[in-house]
Amino acid sequence: MNISDLIENFICEKLDEEKIVELKRNELASFLGCVPSQINYVISTRFTTERGYIVESRRGGGGYIKISRVEVPKSNFHMHIINSIGPSIDYPSVVAILSNMANDNVISLEAANIIASALSDKALSIVSGVTSKNALRANIFKNILINLM
Repeated sequence: MNISDLIENFICEKLDEEKIVELKRNELASFLGCVPSQINYVISTRFTTERGYIVESRRGGGGYIKISRVEVPKSNFHMHIINSIGPSIDYPSVVAILSNMANDNVISLEAANIIASALSDKALSIVSGVTSKNALRANIFKNILINLM
C-alpha cells in the first residue's frame, strides 16, 4: 500500500468513527511517517466535493484541517448532484461523482460504468474543443440523473 492510500484509509477510518475529523497536518505526517505536503496532496485529490466531502483548512501555528462527509438525504441526492454540476464538467469529475454514487448504493457499479463510458472523451470525440465537450457532457449527465430520479 502506498503512502497516499495509507493516508486516505486513516482519514476514512476516522470519518467512520466521527462525523467531523479535525487533523493537525504536522502531527498526522509525523504519525504516518510522511511529509505534510503528502497530506495536502491526498486531501486535495481524494477528499473533494465531487466525492462528497467538505474540507476546511487553517494554516499557521495552530493550523488544522477539518473534513466532513456531506450527508444528503437520498430524496435530494440527485438534485444536489445536478445543481453541483454547473454548465460544464470534465471527465474526471464525472467519474468521481459516479464512483461516489455507486459507493453510496445510489446506482449500481454497472450503471456507473455505462454512464461513464457514455460521457467519456472517446464517446464525445466528435465534438471539437474542450469547452464544448465539457458543456455537452454536463447536459447529458444532468439529463441522465433527472431520468434516474
